[in-house]
Order: sequence, then structure tokens, then C-alpha cells
Amino acid sequence: MSRTARITTLGLAAEKELRDGMLPFWTTTAVDRDKGGFFGRIAEDGRPDPSAGKGLVLNARILWSFSAVLRRWPDPLTREMSDRAFRYLLDHFLDPDNSGLFWEVDSEGRELQGRKQTYGQAFGIYGLAEYFRATGAREAIELAERLFEDIETHALDPVSGGYWEARGPGWEPIDDIRLSDVDMNAPFSMNTHLHLLEAYTCLVRASDKPRPRERLRAVLAIMLDRIIDSDTGHLILFHDERWRPISGVISFGHEIEASWLLCEAAEVVGDDSLTARAQAAAVRLADSVLAAGLDRANGGIYYELAPGGELDTQKHWWVQAEGVVGFLNACQLSGRGEFLDAALKTWDFIDAHVIDRGIGEWHNRVTAQGEPIPALNLVDFWKCPYHNTRAMLETAERTRTLGDRDRDRDRGAVS
Repeated sequence: MSRTARITTLGLAAEKELRDGMLPFWTTTAVDRDKGGFFGRIAEDGRPDPSAGKGLVLNARILWSFSAVLRRWPDPLTREMSDRAFRYLLDHFLDPDNSGLFWEVDSEGRELQGRKQTYGQAFGIYGLAEYFRATGAREAIELAERLFEDIETHALDPVSGGYWEARGPGWEPIDDIRLSDVDMNAPFSMNTHLHLLEAYTCLVRASDKPRPRERLRAVLAIMLDRIIDSDTGHLILFHDERWRPISGVISFGHEIEASWLLCEAAEVVGDDSLTARAQAAAVRLADSVLAAGLDRANGGIYYELAPGGELDTQKHWWVQAEGVVGFLNACQLSGRGEFLDAALKTWDFIDAHVIDRGIGEWHNRVTAQGEPIPALNLVDFWKCPYHNTRAMLETAERTRTLGDRDRDRDRGAVS
């Protein structure tokens, strides 16, 4: 099969998986018809838990996912699901007293955890801005702009220029600011800044106000100057309040995800020098994952590498999704065929082992060889349609661009 045919086949497979596999799951099994919105937990066998709480991250990502699909492929059912996610966010997650969005509500939609996690507010912006882009709903962009001001007012540290991980329900300082139980209790994290970057990128595309673009430039500079280690090219996962590194773990999923999000942000900022820096960093990050994170025997991308050299070989669904996009982006930037090969190899692993053909959606995690790891949810606080929906949309678009480029090159060679 020619290179152009391989690219075309990948794009068609991605679109088919989204239309025929993932979206039917999220428009049927995931919908909470009794209590509104979407279920907060669905077990690996496809059974929803009606008593599970509903997290901000899951609901904002559902909003983004349906809105992103709607903007590209308008459809009445997708519009219905986008509206459903939007109304649930407004009716149940919006804090009427302190502004911002609750971190979690219970199964009935009542406040369960009111802390203001910066990461969560960012995903609120991401979903709302994309919903506005898809529907033109002024209420959505106005709330997104308000959340932006909340973050800039309460989460930005004016001394260091970084963004605190979390504040309390009333935006007051709190001691435990961890994003999750497995994260360090550190003032600044790569993860929060990376997702602020993507949220502000989407907001700039949706809003006509100048300030989000200014702040996007600042967050991009933080990623390039502080969070990417200039010596190793790796992401530093955690810093103290003076930007001193306090973690040596290498997260392959975040590195390949950051590689293409940096380029997207730089493109929106519109600064040639920042774009050049972002693209150079992207290729370097993708090279690192190619060298140490890609399982060349089985396909797919490992999870992370500890400072002592211990490799976590589990393969998380989101890492594989970001891997396809990140490697395609690196191929587009560099023209190097090995990145295309890595994207195809990662997709082949997803196709063979990660997609749940019986229930729909993707397995949460699998072993290095591709066996599903039991007792993990198909849907929960973190397991959502965002990474893989976005990956399928990006793959469909990027393969068209790459295929057109190859066909133009071949025509030029013939003439």
C-alpha cells in the first residue's frame, strides 16, 4: 500500500470509529434520562451507576466533545446532546454565590465539592467556547469570558506568573491543592498549565476580546520557558512557587499531547518567533516519545518513566489517542516518515486492543500486550469522550492535509 493510501485509510478509519463506535455510546448508554445530564460512572460491562456523583471535568469534556463534532458535522442529535451538556453545566455546576464552577456535584446535581480547581475552570472555558463556536450561543461565550476573569483574578500568582493549582469554594487559599490523589501537592503543575493553554486557545478563537490572546501568549511562554526542560526537552511535571522542579517523572502521554497543543496555541497567538519555538519543541517532544515511549514490538505508547528508570508499560486510552495526533503533527512539521509510521502503529494498536467493540467507547487501560485491565470504568470522573473524540476529528483532518500534500508532490514529480 502506498504512503498516500495508508494516510487515506487512517483518516477514514478514524471518522468511522467516531461516527459508528464512540458517538452512539455517548448518545445512548451515557445519557442520564432520569436525573439529567450524563451518568457520572459506567462500569466496564456497560452498566451505569445512577448514584455516582458527576464531575466537572467529565461534564465539561462531554460539552466540548459534542460541540466539536457539531461544529464539523451538524446533526440534530449532536445538537441535542450539546445543548443537554450545556444546560446541565449551567444549571448544576455554576456557583451562584462565588462565581466559577463546582468541582463535583452529586447524582441529583447538588454541590458536592465546591473547590475551584484551576484545571476544572479551564475545561469549563474549553467546553463553553467550543459550544459557542458551534451554536453562536452568547450565554456560553459570556460565561467562558467570566471564567477566564475568575482564573486571572484568583488563580494567577502575580509574583511568579504561574497559576495556582486550586483555591477553595470562595477562591480562598487552601492547603491541599492536588488535582487528584496520585498527584503531588505542588503549587504549579504542567498539567494545569497545559490545559489552560488549550482552553485559552479555544477562547481566543471564539472571543473578540484582546485580553485572552495576551494571556494565551503568557501561558505559552510559561510552557516553553519553564515547563519544558531546556536541557532534556522533557516536560517538568511539578514546580514549587519559585519554579524549581520537584519531579523527574517523564509522562509520555502528556509529552505527545503537549507537542501538538503548543503548535496550535502558537498559531492562534500569531507570533512567528513563538511559532518557530513551539514547532521545534514539538518535534523534540515527539522524538523523545518515539525513542523511549513507543512500544515497537506491540504498538502503542507506554504510560511513563520514573526517575530511576522504571518503565510503566500500561497503555492508557488517552495516551494512545494523543499519540496518533502528536505523531501526525510531527510528520506534518518535519516531513519525516518515521512519525507517520508511529502514528499508524499506534492506531493499529488502538484498533486491535483499545476499542471496545461490544459496548462502544474505549477500554480505560490495557497491558503492554493489549489485554484490558479489569475493574476499570468506561466512564468516570476522568474517563470521558474528549481525548479520543478530539483524536478522531484531528486525525480525519490531518490525514486529508497530508494526503493532499502527497498527491501534490506526486503530481509535481510526474510533470
